[in-house]
Amino acid sequence: MKNTVFPIWERRLFFCLEGIWMSFENEYKAWVGFHEKKRSGERLRRMREGLGHAEHLFLQQVWWPVIRHFRQLHPEYEVKDYLDGTRFIDFAYLRPPYCICIEMDGFGPHARDIDRTRFGDNLMRQNQLMLNGWKVFRFAVDDITGHQRRCQQVILSMMGRWYGDDCGREMCSLTYREKEIARLAASAVDPLKPQAVAAHLGIRVEHARKWLHSLHRKGIIKPASGGQRVRSYVLDPSGSDWSVF
Repeated sequence: MKNTVFPIWERRLFFCLEGIWMSFENEYKAWVGFHEKKRSGERLRRMREGLGHAEHLFLQQVWWPVIRHFRQLHPEYEVKDYLDGTRFIDFAYLRPPYCICIEMDGFGPHARDIDRTRFGDNLMRQNQLMLNGWKVFRFAVDDITGHQRRCQQVILSMMGRWYGDDCGREMCSLTYREKEIARLAASAVDPLKPQAVAAHLGIRVEHARKWLHSLHRKGIIKPASGGQRVRSYVLDPSGSDWSVF
C-alpha cells in the first residue's frame, strides 16, 4: 500500500486544525477543573453529569471556533426558579450588562414523549428566566452537529450587538486577589459574605471586608443586604469588568 502524499497546503491545514483541537482540549480541561474545584455536593454532581455529549459538541464546534476562550462562561449554572427552588441551566454567560442563558435541546425519544406537565414547566422556567433579566438562547443538537456555522453566527451576532466585539477580549485591571473574589461571587448561589471570602482565601475577616469594599468601589459587586453596615454582596450586572470570570 502506497503512502499518501498530501499537497503542502493540505498538510499545513491539517497541522493548523490539529493545533486548534489540542488548544481546545487543554483549555476545556482547565476550565472544567476550575469549576469543579469551586463546587461540591449536588452542584458538583450536576456539573459532572450535565456536561454531556451535546454540551461538549457545542463548546467544541460552536463556541470555541469563534470565541477561543471560556472566560465568563459557566457550565450547569444554578438559578432560583419561580417555586423558590433551584434549577440548572446548561451554560450561563455572565458579562455586564447582561446575563445570558444558553441551552441545548435534543430531539430524541425523551423529547417526543415529554408529558404535558413537564412541557408547561419548561416553558414557565424560560419565562421566569426572562422575567429575572436573563436573555435566553436555545440550540438544537441537530444544528450543532449539522449547521455549526449558523450557530456560530448567532454567537457572533450576540457578541457584536450587545458587547460591541466578537470574542469578549480581556481588559481587566483587577488584582489577582480581587479576581479570585469576583470568581467566587460569580459561582456562589447565595450573596457573598466576608466570612466566606476569608475562608476561601485563608485571610482574616477584616481583610476580606477591605477587598470586598475595593470591588464595590470598582463596580464589580454591589451590596445585597445591610444599610450602614453591608453584610453581603452580589455581582453588579452594570459592572465594568466581568472579563475576569
